[in-house]
Amino acid sequence: MDDGNHSGGGRPDEGRRPLTTVAPGERGATRIADRVVAKIAAQAAREALKPLPPDAMPPHADAVVHREAAHVRVGLELEYPSDIGARCAAVRRHVAQRVEALAGVDVPEVAVLVERLHLVHVPGAAQRRTR
Repeated sequence: MDDGNHSGGGRPDEGRRPLTTVAPGERGATRIADRVVAKIAAQAAREALKPLPPDAMPPHADAVVHREAAHVRVGLELEYPSDIGARCAAVRRHVAQRVEALAGVDVPEVAVLVERLHLVHVPGAAQRRTR
């Protein structure tokens, strides 16, 4: 027979504090790890560069998250000849958009480091040697 007593005796809610609502500004904060942002940035750079030049290493990234902002550095390899400035700008834009969307942090800076250029054969182009 249940007499209303639970372990410890007394009423079931006895000794408990009433639930209170905590204002959003007073709650804890979620911190996105630097390495998580770096992985998102590297994947976004791969997306922006498809297809990668043959024999190119995939892009890699480093990130530093401070408060609500992430500063990202992406290292990549590009084909040559190409419009390197335009390719870097496209990578910057895409990385910033994807990190903001997936990690929820502002990205005021994306530094793109071109680590290597891969010469691609352009059909019909004359082969010249520099001496």
